[in-house]
Amino acid sequence: MSEPREVIAQAAGVNVRLANADDLGGIMTIERAVFEHEAWSAEAMRRDMLDANCYYLVGELVATGQIVGYAGLLCGAGSGEGDIQTIAVRPTVRSRGLGRVMMADLIAEAGRRGATRLFLEVRSDNPVAIGLYRALGFVEVGVREGYYQPDNVDAVVMKLEPVPGGPSSRKLGPIGSELTNPPAIGEWPKDGAC
Repeated sequence: MSEPREVIAQAAGVNVRLANADDLGGIMTIERAVFEHEAWSAEAMRRDMLDANCYYLVGELVATGQIVGYAGLLCGAGSGEGDIQTIAVRPTVRSRGLGRVMMADLIAEAGRRGATRLFLEVRSDNPVAIGLYRALGFVEVGVREGYYQPDNVDAVVMKLEPVPGGPSSRKLGPIGSELTNPPAIGEWPKDGAC
């Protein structure tokens, strides 16, 4: 029996955790079923999953441990921006909130890595995904005509800025604001520290 893995989040009977190399088979089963002729190769997926600049998640059924979704982020620490590389959920478990939960964790990780901007591409004929990304704060910034081949479907480029939790979303009060509500006498530091 394998050791338990840390659960990052949950969505209606699905645990979300960090992906590891042992998950490649389950991920590729979904990749091929969802993306068909646009699917990444197993080698490309493995390379991305194991890259230190990437962060990959899987969703697995609580009852069986079967992988039913995955998502990946490319965001080097301190690079300032990131890219949602991929996200897919088995059709049989859609509408449970798994995609939203995985996206929220990818966004949070991008913020922890210092991203101020986060990008993604989505098929223009996928209104459900576009609606999810809009609900998470992404806005459309461009179109890549005929990006998805051989279907010749456009890619909608979307951006989230600022990234929640990222450096541009952290705000400090104005300098001197401590004087508008000064501490009572005796509350000032005695050692002269400010």
